[in-house]
Amino acid sequence: MRVDATLADREVREELATEKGKSSSKKRRQKKLASMPRAVQRLFETCKEIFAEGGPGIIPSPNDVERLRSFLDTLKPANVGLSSNMPFFRNVGMDGPPPVTYLHIYACPKFSIGIFCLPQAAVIPLHNHPGMTVFSKLLFGSMHIKSYDWVNDPQGSNEKIKSSSGACLARVNTDAIFKAPCETSVLYPTTGGNMHCFTAVTSCAVLDVLGPPYNDDEGRACIYYKEYAYSSFPGDAIVLSGESEEYAWLEERGSEPDDLVVRGAEYKGPKVVDC
Repeated sequence: MRVDATLADREVREELATEKGKSSSKKRRQKKLASMPRAVQRLFETCKEIFAEGGPGIIPSPNDVERLRSFLDTLKPANVGLSSNMPFFRNVGMDGPPPVTYLHIYACPKFSIGIFCLPQAAVIPLHNHPGMTVFSKLLFGSMHIKSYDWVNDPQGSNEKIKSSSGACLARVNTDAIFKAPCETSVLYPTTGGNMHCFTAVTSCAVLDVLGPPYNDDEGRACIYYKEYAYSSFPGDAIVLSGESEEYAWLEERGSEPDDLVVRGAEYKGPKVVDC
């Protein structure tokens, strides 16, 4: 009888432990699910505070920039309902760069939040962000980023240096491959790599916060550029600090590149509640 009682006691303890484990696991899942919408809502509320007094060319304070950057650094794909096996990230083997998918989360006159989903080898060509402060958070995957800032006339004016063909001189700010998780990048209206190009080394997703967003009617249209090596216009060479490889001539494209396909898709992650 003693053996049977001991066995029964053990079975009861094991059953209680199992139920306790299930309960703890359920609570963890509930806590995780609850944290997902909170993360997106916190992002929205942080942006709303930081860009409240914003506008074209107005940069948030250094403390606010660091506050938003630090919060974005904590975001994971699950926080926005993303996983790498979604159809947005499949390269279907079509000619030319595969299409990019944009998931719209929120937009107002002060800022916008959205996610670019890039299959492997997809490219967002070199383009600018007029008057904007932009935060780019790589959620997963690997991406090559190349960015430029304009070089102003050395005589002290704010005029760009132009070649005889009309291309403007720019200096490389970033030319590197980034792999998630990595620090959120920030670019500013005139510094930090205001013109950049994204190339997906692997399938990847990048969350962008733009303050303020593009607006053609207010003069913030997106301009795309062709890139030429500094040596392409030898007659227009000037004295430069650094190596010539650090510079390039950028020429405005008359329209969006023909091989760029950006498709909109429904964002199905946690929604923003704008109270």
